[in-house]
Amino acid sequence: MASDTPDSGDGVDYRFTLANERTFLAWVRTALALLAGAVAVLHLLPLEWADGSRTAVGLVLAGLAGVITIYAPLRWFRVQRIMSRGEPLRLSLLPVVTTLAVAAIVVLILLGNLL
Repeated sequence: MASDTPDSGDGVDYRFTLANERTFLAWVRTALALLAGAVAVLHLLPLEWADGSRTAVGLVLAGLAGVITIYAPLRWFRVQRIMSRGEPLRLSLLPVVTTLAVAAIVVLILLGNLL
């Protein structure tokens, strides 16, 4: 009798492997969005900020995009390996770090426009 959950060859259900790939692609999209935000802050937004503030915010966004770009394939590979071994997944701090950094940038941009 055939199983209802096909394996990808390394003992991992295809659905979990594909979900892992979708998560990888979501991190890449996040990095691209952060990079677009950096370009917008540095060159497009009509902020009345000093050049240092504008550059700092842009560099933080670009740096976070770089960290996520490096993190995404490493996470994909680590999760794939953990799933093939049947071990439990550990939580990552990067979603929390990304959320806090983006929230801080949003507050800075709002304050920069209001003040």
